[in-house]
Amino acid sequence: MNVDKQLDTTPNLTTLRVLRIDASSRYDGSVTRQLANNFIAELHKHRDDVVVQQRDVVSDALAFVDAGWVNANFTPADQRSEEQLAVLAQSDQLVKELQDADVIVIGAPMYNFSIPAALKAWIDLVARAGLTFHYTENGPVGLLENKKAYVVLASGGTSIGSDIDYASGYLRHVLGFLGIHDLELISAERMNFDNEESKQHADQQIRHAVKQLQQQLRTVA
Repeated sequence: MNVDKQLDTTPNLTTLRVLRIDASSRYDGSVTRQLANNFIAELHKHRDDVVVQQRDVVSDALAFVDAGWVNANFTPADQRSEEQLAVLAQSDQLVKELQDADVIVIGAPMYNFSIPAALKAWIDLVARAGLTFHYTENGPVGLLENKKAYVVLASGGTSIGSDIDYASGYLRHVLGFLGIHDLELISAERMNFDNEESKQHADQQIRHAVKQLQQQLRTVA
């Protein structure tokens, strides 16, 4: 879908609200963190109205869904106890961050052919019926519309899009399930074989993606 039909530009998008999500267990030397930095820096080159909300799903130690969380989540909102409200507080904040964002940038290293556990925990905490999707007679429908997502995905030896890549397809599917269908993948693949060339290729993708986004936003301004 075209971003001009996805991004909420009415009446005017005076501030570009970016939610950045980092999921690498490494800090020094993390390729996805470096590329996410480059993406945000490239945005700032083109716009002076960028506001970034950063969420580090590793250092923030997100809770994993457990029985208490499930019980609280499926209790009607007006019937939740103080304890249940406290259990859902982190999830509520994560959902609000997504709802408020115009653009989502996810830095996702590939671990063992899939996504890090910390990123899966974030997904489990934001996939909430009635808030980020709802059920209809024709099946579930995502509620997080009018957003653009960029997934910065790095792998050591796996080719992105191959039969053993269980990360990119999953992220595209689950974000689409939440209503975020306008997604672009920026890949730095097989870093163990040619680190510098992979990063340079990813940086080229970043520059192109940001330039294209800026042109599309200008079209609908």
